[in-house]
Amino acid sequence: MIDKLNLLFVGVGGQGVLTASDIAAQVGLDLGLDAKKSEVHGFAQRGGVVESHIRWAPRVGSPTCEEGTVDILLSFEMLEAARWLNFLKPGGIVIVNRQKIMPMSVSVGTAVYPDEDTILAALKGRASRVIPVDALPLAEQAGNPRTVNTIMLAALSTLLETDPAVWETAILRRVPAKYAEVNKIAFRLGQQAALGSSTD
Repeated sequence: MIDKLNLLFVGVGGQGVLTASDIAAQVGLDLGLDAKKSEVHGFAQRGGVVESHIRWAPRVGSPTCEEGTVDILLSFEMLEAARWLNFLKPGGIVIVNRQKIMPMSVSVGTAVYPDEDTILAALKGRASRVIPVDALPLAEQAGNPRTVNTIMLAALSTLLETDPAVWETAILRRVPAKYAEVNKIAFRLGQQAALGSSTD
């Protein structure tokens, strides 16, 4: 049973990062732990960077993870995983959505988006395990592209000694009833993807 966990969720506005972090914090509480989260979303509505720290423990002090202390980095966008890698503890785990969202600097031609192999190599240089997930195509397969966050939470659930039903229940409590079935499908697809995708 988990008694202490530091998570960092990062991505781009509109990807459901903050909803996912709310659900992850709720799962910690449902497991009988103290759980706190802190978020920074700046220009999230305009596609800006979003970060959310989630901490589980018997008693949590600060809701923010210090650099080098994150057990699992959950990135909803490829480049954001590399940008926040310094928060991951050496030997931590990265779950990364393969989706690429070009930042403004790339769009205007003042920067170049690194290729996927370069990003994955950087992640593997620090992490003990990197789990790439094609979350957007899986969400579309489930029936709603907005279930990317459910796909990512399902992937996370496979790494922890927790009952998957706890995660699914927390997700279903958060989403409107009319989206329950599509989220159930997305959760299953996310679990399957994570279990079948890992680069050590």
